[in-house]
Amino acid sequence: MKPSPRFSDDITPFQKKVYLACAKVPKGKVTTYGEIAKGIRSGSRAVGNALHKNPYAPAVPCHRVVKSDGKVGGFASGSEKKEALLRKEGIQIEDGKIKGFKDVFYKFTSSS
Repeated sequence: MKPSPRFSDDITPFQKKVYLACAKVPKGKVTTYGEIAKGIRSGSRAVGNALHKNPYAPAVPCHRVVKSDGKVGGFASGSEKKEALLRKEGIQIEDGKIKGFKDVFYKFTSSS
């Protein structure tokens, strides 16, 4: 297991929860805003807002978080950059959507 990223004191406890959860998503997998929200008992929009402000990329790989329908979705650096990062990790994308979404989906478990 890789070590958790080090966080500065200028992030909120909520952001820290989101970033720690996101950091668990392995290379070659994607998860959703809703899946992270479920894992930390929050709302998916709040998760999206926290990830939009993520200063810890790539240690906190927010590019691996996509929409619940498998669409790539937004990214602070632009969706083209997000798609390029995902492709570099072996994720296939067609028409802005993850191919084989269910096969590359990372689901949080109670032990995650």
